[in-house]
Amino acid sequence: MDKIQKMISEKSVVIFSKNSCCMSHTIKTLFIDFGVNPTIYELDEINRGKEIEQALAQLGCSPTVPVVFIGGQLVGGANQVMSLHLNRSLVPMLKRAGALWL
Repeated sequence: MDKIQKMISEKSVVIFSKNSCCMSHTIKTLFIDFGVNPTIYELDEINRGKEIEQALAQLGCSPTVPVVFIGGQLVGGANQVMSLHLNRSLVPMLKRAGALWL
């Protein structure tokens, strides 16, 4: 848990992802299309990826990828991110976190 806290506190937008997950690809593309430069951790490629995935599950993330943190706060997975986007709350959240300026 401490490792995750350190990872998410260093950047304004952090995405935990897997290259093999189509929803992870969709969420990464959404943020990049907004002009956000998220920090992306590919859990199927990094050391201790399984351990991090288990810690995300302990935080209540189900499924464990994709998982998005904005401004150090857990936003959730693809469903939560898309809901925020559709109700026009995602962009203001990104601006408040300093991840988006326009």
